[in-house]
Amino acid sequence: MKKYIGFGERVKGYDLPVLNEREARAGAGILFLFAMISFLNGYLTHRFLFTQIFVTVFMVDFFIRIFINPKFSPSLILGRLFVRHQTPEYVGAVQKRFAWGIGFILSVIMFFIVVVFELMTPVKIAICILCLAFLFSESAFGICIGCTLYHWIYRKSPQYCPGNVCEIKKKEEIQRVSGLQLTVLALSLLIIVGFTHDRMRKTDTLSTTAMQCQSGKCSSNKCGGF
Repeated sequence: MKKYIGFGERVKGYDLPVLNEREARAGAGILFLFAMISFLNGYLTHRFLFTQIFVTVFMVDFFIRIFINPKFSPSLILGRLFVRHQTPEYVGAVQKRFAWGIGFILSVIMFFIVVVFELMTPVKIAICILCLAFLFSESAFGICIGCTLYHWIYRKSPQYCPGNVCEIKKKEEIQRVSGLQLTVLALSLLIIVGFTHDRMRKTDTLSTTAMQCQSGKCSSNKCGGF
């Protein structure tokens, strides 16, 4: 039975049970994709059937990860299929279990809010955004927020962290960010924000004019294009 029930795998050269970080990131990316689709679908259509299905699947998936065995989690199995030709990157299982425990607790809360009671509450949106942030952070950047919380709460450094971030080491030149690069980033963000604000303002003006023309409240020269 121990062959099927457990958390983490024993790998030669590692003192603690470990998991494949590449597989975990792939699983997080898959869940993020479907979470984003369900979130946008509910927001745009105000129909939450897809969201209810996703929340249920998400909760069951994390239950399997924590209480049975991560190797039988559907999202991690799918992730393993995608990254099976890549060299494994082993990370400590202890902090991952803590992080996934947070995800499971959030999924249970969402299950009762969305599926059982079907409540319309800002808490639902907040939890959804939080889950999206967790999944995106891990899949895009390899940053496990739950693992960081594990370090803060238990006041001990976890072993075998993704990207060896647990080890204190000097950054290589390719990892450094210069002042010029930060300036380029800041200017890019300012241009994007300014352009977006300008387009939104013009769109609002056109929409207002169109509504006035439809109701006959604007001058003929303004309504020439409507």
